[in-house]
Amino acid sequence: MPITQPLSEPLVVAALYRFTRLADCTAMRAPLLDACRQNGVKGTLLLAHEGINGTIAGNAQGVAAVLGHIRGLQGCADVDVKFAAAETMPFHRLKVRVKREIVTMGQPDIDPVASVGTYVDPHDWNALIADPDTVVIDTRNRYEVMAGTFAGAVDPGTTTFRDFPDWFNREGHRLVSAGKRVAMFCTGGIRCEKSTAFLKQEGIAEVYHLKGGILRYLEEVPAQESLWRGECFVFDERVTVGHGLVQGTHALCRACRRPVSAADQQSPHFEEGISCPACHAERSDEQRASYRERHRQEQLAAARGEAHVGARWEDN
Repeated sequence: MPITQPLSEPLVVAALYRFTRLADCTAMRAPLLDACRQNGVKGTLLLAHEGINGTIAGNAQGVAAVLGHIRGLQGCADVDVKFAAAETMPFHRLKVRVKREIVTMGQPDIDPVASVGTYVDPHDWNALIADPDTVVIDTRNRYEVMAGTFAGAVDPGTTTFRDFPDWFNREGHRLVSAGKRVAMFCTGGIRCEKSTAFLKQEGIAEVYHLKGGILRYLEEVPAQESLWRGECFVFDERVTVGHGLVQGTHALCRACRRPVSAADQQSPHFEEGISCPACHAERSDEQRASYRERHRQEQLAAARGEAHVGARWEDN
């Protein structure tokens, strides 16, 4: 899709993934890292034998150049990309890493290249999930669901995506009894590639997933027609986005990395950079003292116009 920028030229954020069989990820890493460096792009990109996944940000020309490099990789010519704008850089650093999986489910027999569920366009999603014969499952983790989800969706309460298969084996088959179809969704679509492939392997006949994920739904479906409730957690400094992919109202707890709602930011247990209501009881006074010193050093660095410790440009 074309990127239209006003004169102030906000940064472009590009979320992408592609399942494809990459033969030599290690050899691909250095050229991809160089393409990002040379074009002033930050973010995270993961390479694995099953494909590529990540989110990057930079000016329009820089992001376009990196995407051009990615589209030249084996099987990535039609890589799925979702664009948004940001007024400030949403990433502190650049990371390009080779992993065992581009999204970790821990199910080596699952192959999204071979078999996935049926894609549903965002404009057709409302009708599907409003049908009483559809079980709607949020495949994201509990801390993400806290920020927002679709009306009536089942929350598996998972801590990591690795927990999803065990949850479905315990609870899912009961939910899908009596011939009900399954509709699943996630942030950008990648987790649903694996979760729908897993359900099909488990013998579930009718499995659907939201094409482009929540991000595309929020981009394309008007707020007045939406069945989405709340905001969508994203894995960068924007924290959450709402309809039109505008930045949301949540803050990020630097201690536990969970989103903190505007209401929870008023809690006495929320201290910027140190704690939030969700993690206050999980941390000791000594840990909070350490976080407080780290936060102080970050603020001092920012006042000097310097990158704080840990906000390095280079991948390592």
